[in-house]
Amino acid sequence: MIRTHLPPLVSGTLFGAGLALGGMTDPARIRGFLDIFGAWDPTLAFVMGGAVLVMAIAWRFVPRMAHPLFAPKFSLPDRTDLTPQLVGGATLFGVGWGLAGLCPGPGFAILAIAPLEAVVFCASLLAGMLMHRVLFDQKAKAPAHASQ
Repeated sequence: MIRTHLPPLVSGTLFGAGLALGGMTDPARIRGFLDIFGAWDPTLAFVMGGAVLVMAIAWRFVPRMAHPLFAPKFSLPDRTDLTPQLVGGATLFGVGWGLAGLCPGPGFAILAIAPLEAVVFCASLLAGMLMHRVLFDQKAKAPAHASQ
């Protein structure tokens, strides 16, 4: 149980701390990055650049590993993963991020800093996740009608 639950807990905590340290829990900073013709704030570019650098180093180790440290095998994406649901979800995510100035990581990280500001965002996020589960589980359970 520790082997399956501790790594995600530590990773999520480290991720949230990094977002808070980088100022990514401030919606105004995100909107400032998206405002390329106004008062542009490049902070997000530096945070993303740091993440890309860390992943570039990590990807150098992946081919040499037989399996991940905490899983039996790698689960890497491929081109068949691009579905209309993924593209639609990514679009919705981007629009919501631009409007709210928060995405799920900073949205939950800000709960520790300013809970009253984040509660509406987090509640909406959880409601959307629940709605997706209800809609897609119903489609998956619906019987296929044979054509006559």
